[in-house]
Amino acid sequence: MNRREFLQLVGLGGSGLLLPGSVTHVLASDRATPDWYIGFENPRAEELQARTLDLDGHLPKGLEGTFYRNGPARHELGDQRYSHWFDGDGMVHAYHFGDGRIRHHARFVGTPKYLEETCAGVFRRPAFATVFPDTEPAASPDAINTANTSILPFADRLFALWEGGSAWELDPYTLATSERVTWGDGLAGAPFSAHPAVDTDGTLWNFGVVPQDGALMLYEIAPSGSLRRAEVVSLDASPMVHDFAITRRHLVLLMPPFRLDPERVERGTSFLDSHRWHGDDPMRVLVIDKSDWSRRRWFDLPAGMHFHVGNAWEDGHGVIRFDYTRYDNADFVTQTARGLMRGEHVAGPGGRTTLVRLDVRNGRIDQEIMPEEVEFPRVDPRRTGERYRQLYTTVRTDSAAHPLANGLLRRDIDRGETERYDFGENVIAEEHIFVPVARGERSGWLIGTALDLDRRVSLISVFRADALADGPVVQAHLPYPVPLGFHGNWSGA
Repeated sequence: MNRREFLQLVGLGGSGLLLPGSVTHVLASDRATPDWYIGFENPRAEELQARTLDLDGHLPKGLEGTFYRNGPARHELGDQRYSHWFDGDGMVHAYHFGDGRIRHHARFVGTPKYLEETCAGVFRRPAFATVFPDTEPAASPDAINTANTSILPFADRLFALWEGGSAWELDPYTLATSERVTWGDGLAGAPFSAHPAVDTDGTLWNFGVVPQDGALMLYEIAPSGSLRRAEVVSLDASPMVHDFAITRRHLVLLMPPFRLDPERVERGTSFLDSHRWHGDDPMRVLVIDKSDWSRRRWFDLPAGMHFHVGNAWEDGHGVIRFDYTRYDNADFVTQTARGLMRGEHVAGPGGRTTLVRLDVRNGRIDQEIMPEEVEFPRVDPRRTGERYRQLYTTVRTDSAAHPLANGLLRRDIDRGETERYDFGENVIAEEHIFVPVARGERSGWLIGTALDLDRRVSLISVFRADALADGPVVQAHLPYPVPLGFHGNWSGA
């Protein structure tokens, strides 16, 4: 496939638009909002200043490095407010651990979209689910790239990641935006998902959904950061896929029946609203051989929606096992995440950890759905693509006085045992990541952030990964709340 053919495939040939959208104008409101709404407000200027945090407890010996996080943070500009949680411009946080201290600073990712709209004082470009009057046509995916979903330290570099376009390189120390990343000739603006998987040998695998044309971009990137392979794989539809998993031999992608509808695209709806839920169709599972991308097999699960996959592995007998967070339908992305931006709790089916056993020899696939309402699955990164026992998620308990998670859950997949920590009814728990510090899967720390609604401050906590119920061994807080984010990763000192 030459460069011209690729550009035509991703919708950049000529003057085609990637994200046509219906006109939606949402004004900021002074109406009464619930306490948890502070998680969906813009940060104040002082929230971007560097500071050393006061600690409750002592940092564990040897825990030195930087915890990076990313998420949408500019939800309003002028008299405009986005209508969806996923739309806001990305802001990256760096929590530096060392010398017995935690130091914090944050910075918006300086994408062309962010810089141009900052100067204009108004949102000018279409977003994932919101399009304002007089929105300018999007000439390329990166014209609307918010770099707001995840952050990846890799090959001594730092990348802010989105979904439908390029990664953006940041300075690991200042967080200043450097430039967009083009992995190879003809790949500028190519979709590069926010959930790449780093193999045990340091290889980075990733994918990207090419909208409208029903295709996937696949990437294999060497530990040095150089591109080994990138190819386009044709599909018969364009599903919304956010995450995937790897095993030693395969890539595993789940394709929910939430697919781009060409008729809706032609009517000019937003990118989100151009998708249609097909609840009578299965969730398809695509298994691709890592050594030969032409070797692909399909399997079917009952209809369901997913955003995140925890991990996958396979035994020596052709059986692949993996977990994902399953939703009954797409209501969270189409309704609940919009309600959050209005300060409304639009109830819908929550996510559930789902354990899958897939036998590639006979095509049999089975799944078991756990009872807890969870999200943001993480495992020990040393076990990526390998057999694992411990799965860490956020969890929502019955006591939560808000629509989101308020605790953490550790699940021993082999034994079926769980352990949890409850922050309390008025704390929103965000993703916590596993940071290994010693040998053994349960040797390490769980580090993450939370939003304390009573004190109106953001927290950062460190737990022993094998003793969640004991509570944090050390906790610090910022003297203000920061907007709720999505994903983070750790870079050792």
